[in-house]
Order: sequence, then structure tokens, then C-alpha cells
Amino acid sequence: MKRLLGVPGFARLWVAAFFGETAEWMLQVALPVYVFQRTGSAATTALSIVLGLLPAVLLSPLAGVVADRWNRRAVLFGVCCGLALVALPLLAEPAVVVVYAVMAAQAALASVFEPARNALVPELVGVEEVTGANGLMSVNGSVARLAGGWAGGALLGSGGLADVITGYLAVLAVAAALLAKPFRRAGGSAPAAARQPVVRAWLDGLRELTHNRRLWRTGFALACTSLAQGMFLVLFVVYVLDVLGGSEADAGLLRGVQAIGGLAAGFALATVARRAAPAALLGWGSVVLGLLSAVIWNLAFVTTALGLYVGLFVLAGAPGVVVGAGVLSEIQSAAAPERAGRVLSTTFAAAATFTTAGALLAGTLVAVTGPAALLDVQAGVYVFAGVLVLVPKRRFGESSRAPVATVEGCRTSSPPATST
Repeated sequence: MKRLLGVPGFARLWVAAFFGETAEWMLQVALPVYVFQRTGSAATTALSIVLGLLPAVLLSPLAGVVADRWNRRAVLFGVCCGLALVALPLLAEPAVVVVYAVMAAQAALASVFEPARNALVPELVGVEEVTGANGLMSVNGSVARLAGGWAGGALLGSGGLADVITGYLAVLAVAAALLAKPFRRAGGSAPAAARQPVVRAWLDGLRELTHNRRLWRTGFALACTSLAQGMFLVLFVVYVLDVLGGSEADAGLLRGVQAIGGLAAGFALATVARRAAPAALLGWGSVVLGLLSAVIWNLAFVTTALGLYVGLFVLAGAPGVVVGAGVLSEIQSAAAPERAGRVLSTTFAAAATFTTAGALLAGTLVAVTGPAALLDVQAGVYVFAGVLVLVPKRRFGESSRAPVATVEGCRTSSPPATST
């Protein structure tokens, strides 16, 4: 961990990411609550959540090309400035339609931010250190979730939306200031993407994803875990309120304490497990998360004591972070540096699509089957994804990296293999 934070560029990116994610969580908590307060409608609140997923799908071609074509640090700085600008209308206690417009704009900018940031990490620390770096980034995410979520709710309750936005802009300004100065790179600068038309450039990155069997298998596993996560978003509420007989506050508590396990896992990834194979992290993390989920869902037949579930959800936060770090590290290690942004943006778009599909599937079927059967299916999907990744490569006739032709058909790319 000390070695990673000793890289000046990564240390600044790490701190900037913390402030950026804290600001993001402030709005993620405050805006849906504000919409519900103004409308009293769960349907309009759900629409606000969909607006946070849709731009990642629709804008993935452009987001990936931007992340590969321009200086990634400058892209992150520009996105922070754009996020601040589009949030300004919320200072005036806006109508719900204005909130929707701002949320869509924020989500569109975030769709550029994520692939650029994650593609920048191996540039700063080198490919061999991406697992530890992603572990440190996940620590940020857990702390930011606690700090930003609490701040967003507290400011909304005490002073209204204008206070939330004032705090949001102040936190975002710190992130932008840390990103304003160029970085020194330990891993070397990424080659610039060829100046192709946007669609052709995106197809070039898509071909990287589909022709590289290591990336393809990781992407398929991510689709499965995203489907399971989408099911969870719907079924969790039903489980807490109907099966456990808990309250809305209990649901918030159980979701929040997952950050504690995530913190522990993040520190472990940044220290003792920083050399672990990314595919092993993804595979075993998914298996453990699936098995632990199955225990939680079926424990209600024995007891509904909330304290026990608090402890189990703390534990569940750890494999969730391990899965996320494994996915990112595997993609960062396997993708060609000049196409990393496009590969990441495409996988993020696929994750958003399957998360939405999982939520819709669970929402449609839960009234027919009840939550118990669907929750077991959700846990089983996690286990299936993990087993898929852990099956030896030779079963698939798979080398560590297959040559990838570009759209022009005149270059191949073969970075070093990573053992799994």
C-alpha cells in the first residue's frame, strides 16, 4: 500500500476519486428522496434510478473513444467541471422534470469518467500493480458511500436540496483541483487511439473485447453478476420488509453496513492480496458471495433476528468488493492500453444493461413465484459466474490472450499473460 501511495500521480488520483465518489453519493441519496418528497410516487422515484443507468448504455461508444483519444487526466478534470456546471439548476428548488434532466446529464458525464479513470490506473502504477490499486480504490468507494450517503441525507433533511448542492459543489471542487495538474506515470503513457470516426473506433474496441477470449469470459461473468445484482436491488427490499418483517430503516442499515466488509476487503487487496490473480479474485469472490447469499436468504426459516443479519451483511460486503476488483484488474491487465477505455466503457454498458434486466425480471416474477425461489436463483447465478471463471482455461481451448485484429485489419496486440 505504501508503495502505491508513493506514486505521486496515483496518490492524487486516489484522493481525487474519494472526493468525487463522496460527491456522487450525496446526490445518489438526496435526489431520489427529493423526487419522492415532491411527488409521493414510487414510480417516479424508480424512473430517477433508471436515468442513472441508461446513459451508460447509450453513450458507451462515445465514452470509450473519449477515454482513449484524449489525455485521461484532462478528461477527468473536464468531467468534474461539467458535473458542477449541470448541477447548478438544482440550487433553486427545481421542478421534478429539472431534476430528471440533471440526473440524466450527470449520468452521461459519469459514463465518460469511469472508463477514463480505470484506464488511467495501469498507466500510473503499471499493470502488475492494478490489483492493489483497485483495492485502494474500493476503500475509497466504501468510505465515500458512508460519508456521502450520510451527508446527502443530513443536508437534505436540515436545509433542503440547495444545501446538498452547495456541499456537493464544494466536495467536487476539491476533486477537480487534484486533477488539474498533469500526472507523472510509472507505467508509461498509453498510446493514443487512432483518429478514426467514433463508430469505427468503438467497433475496434468491441472487437478487442469479443476476440480476446480472456476478456470475453470476464465479460460474460460480469453479465451474470450484474444480472444477479439487478435481481438483488428489487428482491432485497421485499426480503427485508415482507420476509424479515423489518422496516425501511432496517433496509437502509443492512445496505449500509456492507461498506464495513468492503473496507476490510479493500485493505486486504491493497496489502496482503495485491499479487493475487485477478481471475481468481473474480471467481472465488463470486462463489463466496453466492454461497453467503444463499445462507442469508434461507436463514429466515430459522430466525429473523436483525442483529444476525447485520453481521452477515457486513461479511457480504467483502466478496462484493473482491468481485469488483477482480473484474477491473482482469480487464486492465488483458486489454490493449490504447483500447482500454473503449473496452471498459463497453463492459460498463453491458453491466448496466444486465443490472436493469435483472431488476425487471425480478420485479415481474416476484408476484408469481414469491421472493424465496428467486433469491435462491440470484445466489445461484453468482456461483455459476464464479465457477465459469475458475474452470481451467484449457477446457475452453483458451490461451491467455488471443491475437486481436483491429478494424483496419493490419495490427495485432499480445500483452503478457496473467496466470489464473
